[in-house]
Amino acid sequence: MNKNSVLAWSFVVALGGFLFGFDTAVISGAEKAVQVFWSLSEFEHGLTMAIALIGTVFGAALGAYPSDRFGRKNTLFFVASLYFFSAIGTALAQDWSMFILFRFLGGIGVGVSSVTAPIYISEISPAKSRGKLVGLFQFNVVLGILVAYLSNYFIGQLDGESWRWMLGVQAFPALLFFVLIFFVPESPRWLLLHKGKRAEAEQIMKKISGESYLSDIEQIVQAKEQTPGEGRLFVKENRVPIMLAVLFAVFNQVSGINAIIYYAPRVFEMAGLGAQSSLLSSVGIGLVNFTFTLIAINFIDKVGRRTLMLIGSLGLIVSLSLVSYAFFAGHTEGFSVTLYLMLYIAFFAFSQGAVIWVFISEIFPNDVRAKGQTLGSLTHWVMAAIITFCFPALTELLGGGVTFLIFAVFMLLQLLYVWKLMPETKGRSLEEKMD
Repeated sequence: MNKNSVLAWSFVVALGGFLFGFDTAVISGAEKAVQVFWSLSEFEHGLTMAIALIGTVFGAALGAYPSDRFGRKNTLFFVASLYFFSAIGTALAQDWSMFILFRFLGGIGVGVSSVTAPIYISEISPAKSRGKLVGLFQFNVVLGILVAYLSNYFIGQLDGESWRWMLGVQAFPALLFFVLIFFVPESPRWLLLHKGKRAEAEQIMKKISGESYLSDIEQIVQAKEQTPGEGRLFVKENRVPIMLAVLFAVFNQVSGINAIIYYAPRVFEMAGLGAQSSLLSSVGIGLVNFTFTLIAINFIDKVGRRTLMLIGSLGLIVSLSLVSYAFFAGHTEGFSVTLYLMLYIAFFAFSQGAVIWVFISEIFPNDVRAKGQTLGSLTHWVMAAIITFCFPALTELLGGGVTFLIFAVFMLLQLLYVWKLMPETKGRSLEEKMD
């Protein structure tokens, strides 16, 4: 097995996660300036913030089709193009409607990427290191978030329409991603199952599995022959992975993570920090997210997905409760809320953040993996759009204390889900049936 080749391919594809994270977080630094620049109403401002997520929902819904029809690699070329044109378009937009359109296109790129990149990496990864390699996608997501926060902080100190530069710099990594995709092969499982190109699949699988590549190919073929669903996702045999993926994706977002990522400076200003201090605290959030994701991907194949989720769920309940209490008690002076949110981010990154794309990519059979990943990703992004759109109104109507208490209650339900329903997928073959 050529470990270096598999790692290199995984890292290149995971760069789609970097752009995913950058695109998700970069708007947090520009949102107030954009609101003022175009004199947006509350509804228009909410739509401006949520439009990329709406695009992401569309992208996630469509993700299985190009991945299965045109291949994982060609779909990633499409994703890179969307990121590039979205960055250029939002930076140069001369009216609000064009800005909205290009943010929407970027969102489509995020949605398709969240389906295709984890599938590709899971399909080229050996079982014993699959968690770590697929985890590279999430690692790059949080790296993108961190870089976006740093970029916003430094660019935000410039005079003039600095928000245009905040959004436009994404064009550079998008172009790099496009070029590097030329150097990765197609997924051998896609070549074998969707195109019947066994010889080409064997050549790639030999680099992945070494001497056992022929037995791995046979295992994939046999698993296909034993699958009664004939490529249909919604059949009785898939009810367990469908239920697991949908619930996992819902819990990921009702933790409040996207509300905090998108509105981090605003949350810190709610807690009494100034504008520059809020941007700097957002950088701290990004750094904690990055650090604990890195820790998690080094543990995910050792202790397992379920263990990380149990630890993380408990930590999320405690940290969100502390944030809620701080707002209820009026203890928002200084950096107490910042510290509690950093604790929250640490537990999220160590559990949900690191596990979601790994787990969903592992639990579906080969012939419906793209469709299953689409279902999980679509659920994730629908919930993300709802939470992001509603968060400003929730905090205005209910206050920070009640809003974060609601998130804490949902994490209590997540703990029950992990304890009672979530199976361990560590070390399992992708061809192993999920009971």
